[in-house]
Amino acid sequence: MSEKSEIVPHAEALERLQEGNRRFVADVRSVASFTSQAQRESLVAGQRPFAIILSCSDSRAPSELLFDCGLGELFVVRVAGNVVAPSILGSVEFAAATFGSELVVVMGHSRCGAIAATVDAVRTGGQAMSESVGDIVARIKPAVTELVHADVDGDRLLGHAIRANVRAATNHLRHGSRLLEDRIAAGKLRVVGAEYSLETGQVDFFDL
Repeated sequence: MSEKSEIVPHAEALERLQEGNRRFVADVRSVASFTSQAQRESLVAGQRPFAIILSCSDSRAPSELLFDCGLGELFVVRVAGNVVAPSILGSVEFAAATFGSELVVVMGHSRCGAIAATVDAVRTGGQAMSESVGDIVARIKPAVTELVHADVDGDRLLGHAIRANVRAATNHLRHGSRLLEDRIAAGKLRVVGAEYSLETGQVDFFDL
């Protein structure tokens, strides 16, 4: 997808992601997802990604594969726990303003280690392995603390915590940036949440 390509409306962008994930689950790849020399050359001059994905750094959850997308189609920002720190927010703002991408997806995933570590930290009061890891845990804590104290059992707690963290991140993007707020108000941007299942390969869009 070159810089001259038309901007994809957010509703169509969401449909593309859903269709791509259905292909991934069915173990069928589109021709467009295969990289060719012609594709690489066409993108040298610029890019026009149709969606922005904020996802976890987990090696089992690469967005381009899960959505059966090729070069230049997605602007992917990855960080443990899919948290929204200033540099992450800036990356999303940059893509939305520079490329005109109308869809932002915050995607968590099942069995997320960053969420599990934060749940354990809230329960035990333990310290993170480093100051930088502690920053990630601190950003996740507000979304999961109430759940931990609600005495929900292990697997259910982690599942609820993963989704609560995604909702917190989508809320931050929707209301923590004037640039993004203005684009949302103008109908030029939509921020949604999702969870990828390691077990089934399906992506469930739940915070629309």
